[in-house]
Amino acid sequence: MSTLEAIVLGIVQGLTEFLPISSSGHLLIVPALAGWDDPGAAFTAVVQLGTMAAVLVYFRTDLWRMALAFVASLTGERPLWRTADADGRTGWLLVLGTIPISIVGLAFADQIETSVRALELVATVLILFSAVMWAADRYGSRTRAIRELSVRDGIVIGLFQTLALIPGVSRSGSTISGGLLLGLDREAATRYSFLLSVPAVVLSGLFQLKDIGGEGAVGLAPTALATVFAFISGYAAIAFLLRYVRSHNFDVFVAYRVIVGVLVLALAVGGVIE
Repeated sequence: MSTLEAIVLGIVQGLTEFLPISSSGHLLIVPALAGWDDPGAAFTAVVQLGTMAAVLVYFRTDLWRMALAFVASLTGERPLWRTADADGRTGWLLVLGTIPISIVGLAFADQIETSVRALELVATVLILFSAVMWAADRYGSRTRAIRELSVRDGIVIGLFQTLALIPGVSRSGSTISGGLLLGLDREAATRYSFLLSVPAVVLSGLFQLKDIGGEGAVGLAPTALATVFAFISGYAAIAFLLRYVRSHNFDVFVAYRVIVGVLVLALAVGGVIE
């Protein structure tokens, strides 16, 4: 992988990880359009560590409070589950919400790295899941805050997150949609989506780290460069989207997904890209 490819793909990863348009899908589409090789599932997973670093920096105060409350509940300094303790509750919900994607990701690891990485599938999923996003945004009550989420809600949003194992769905798009369908307002659904991404993406990145630099895989140096640019663009994307959803809906992202999906599907079926 060249330096240019690493920089471009790092920027693409950072922007599309948090905008609900699918980072894994774009890391297949952009190389195909540019005539580059598929960087592979390991590269995609490891570069996401850059975007997770952006989440850790941006939400460092929130995450620190949650971590302290979570540890306190484990050591017995606080009850295991306190309704009044919003930080502790959210910490436990993030753990519960990560369990489904961990189980499904391990169970279907081979398929995730091979069969689901077809451009035709990515394009089709981009189009189809845009309807889910549109419906969630349009019909969600948008009356609840994160502190009002229950155990059931945390598990349901975690199940939505498993859909993101299919390139084209979008991890942020799936979890934001789940939050909206459960009544969260747009900013709360977006914020919770970003927080929920931390354990799942960090575990996935660390799991795939062993494959970087191996036979047929992208080398360590371009992966590290892409990760740095993913952090920079990811931080910008977080700040932008949280401001954007305070006064806008998700229609622009729904339209983008449909347009890109139709274009890529036409090019893939026509044999122009592969």
